[in-house]
Amino acid sequence: MHEFSEEKLVVLVDKKDNITGIAEKMEAHRKALLHRAVSVFVFSSSGEWVLQKRARDKYHSGGLWTNACCTHPMPGETERDSARRRLVEEMGLSCEMRKLFTFIYKEKVDADLYEHELDHVYACFTDMDASVDPSEVEDWKRISYKELDDDVRRNPRNYTVWFRKIYKRVYKHVFIRI
Repeated sequence: MHEFSEEKLVVLVDKKDNITGIAEKMEAHRKALLHRAVSVFVFSSSGEWVLQKRARDKYHSGGLWTNACCTHPMPGETERDSARRRLVEEMGLSCEMRKLFTFIYKEKVDADLYEHELDHVYACFTDMDASVDPSEVEDWKRISYKELDDDVRRNPRNYTVWFRKIYKRVYKHVFIRI
């Protein structure tokens, strides 16, 4: 019998976000099981995007640029609480969040790992400097949307697959107010 800490478990869901079970995180990623996730986008008051470069030894997508943080809510934890918790743990940031949207995606992210997530996307504003956990985050930066969009177009492989899928949609929700 295996024992797993709650941080190693993910909440399995159907396409309507109804809980269907619990799985060990790596098993869910190997078998491409649909599970709940959270992505947090952070912006400065001037509209710059706060990005992190994932630590190289992360279990997938190491060394790639992405949104401020991502996580999987633990069993019994709300998406908003997991977003707040993980933003503090990874980036040392705390700010009032608002939910933007949810989306589902399925992509191969490594030789034998898949992301198949129902992702709850949040946004917040802060001018605090990040204080990163080096085991999670290699680097961080602030960047304008124009610079970001230009770089993603020129160098898409420098960014995580989920970030490339949603950054334009996030921009529209936050700055164009769709």
